[in-house]
Amino acid sequence: MENMVRVALDAMGGDYAPKEMVKGAVEAVKERSDVKVFLVGIEEQITKELSQYTYPEEQIEVVGASEVIINDEPPVNAIRKKKDSSIVKAMTMVKNQEADAFVSAGSTGAVLVGGQLIVGRISGIKRAPLAPLIPTTKGVSLLIDCGANVDAKAPHLLQFAKMGSIYMEHVVGIKNPRVAIVNVGLEEEKGNALVKETYPLLKNCPDINFIGSIEAREIPNGYADVIVCEAFVGNVILKLYEGLGSALLHKVKEGLMSTLRSKIGALLIKPALKKTMKDFDADKYGGAPLLGLNGLVVKIHGNAEANTVKTAITQCITFGKQEINQKIRDGLDQEGTVEQ
Repeated sequence: MENMVRVALDAMGGDYAPKEMVKGAVEAVKERSDVKVFLVGIEEQITKELSQYTYPEEQIEVVGASEVIINDEPPVNAIRKKKDSSIVKAMTMVKNQEADAFVSAGSTGAVLVGGQLIVGRISGIKRAPLAPLIPTTKGVSLLIDCGANVDAKAPHLLQFAKMGSIYMEHVVGIKNPRVAIVNVGLEEEKGNALVKETYPLLKNCPDINFIGSIEAREIPNGYADVIVCEAFVGNVILKLYEGLGSALLHKVKEGLMSTLRSKIGALLIKPALKKTMKDFDADKYGGAPLLGLNGLVVKIHGNAEANTVKTAITQCITFGKQEINQKIRDGLDQEGTVEQ
């Protein structure tokens, strides 16, 4: 048990909770013997779902929580008032070192606020960025930040770049990851005030492999491994990525079903098309970690199903065993004071 990574899963978060949360947890423990999952939420509902499965019972434990934070609640008020909610209770387990990681498909705002207020930031970290892996033609890239800090300053983006580099090297396995900042052009003198202030900090940082600016059109081509931006820009990129991918898939299916000839062709290309679409399925890469906290917090989509939950749990195992938080602490020890 001492070698197990302990994951507190918000069993009540998401559109398909607790059914898909429980199913994903069961699939995870069946596949991996080195994880224990705490299913946190309304005990009766969780137990009912669990009763449908056969699984190694020592690897799943139900932790009762009587309240649920819903999406339209003000996050700060919800975190402060609903002390017995699945989100607060699971995050408190991480804070108290009863769990190594927290995963939720619930309210993004509550997860972000709870991460900061309950789990807390690593000493020296001034902002905790949300950092999903996004698919590219060359594999994956880390988009940091995609939604946590719309008011970030240049020194914060420098920290994001360092944390993102550590994550990509030790979790994804990319040595000396290429770091780029999102910009409206490749020239160093281009960009808004934030980009112009951040660029020289990244350029002169010996701890990262900075390759310059990246334009949005180059992101899907895998031009960089770590894509640095403040949260407003990052969230626009992420949502456009998701929306465009869905629209293109819809149009491809529509075209393939338009005539008898195209339907025959669709049957012939179906295996190759399925493989290609699987490579560009963001859910296969797990959730978005909130980096820079004293424990791992991972946010998955609200419509997450069992496979996404399982992948996020597996992601936590890698994160825990690679001791990413300690590597972030070590990497930022010499950074000095960062402006609030």
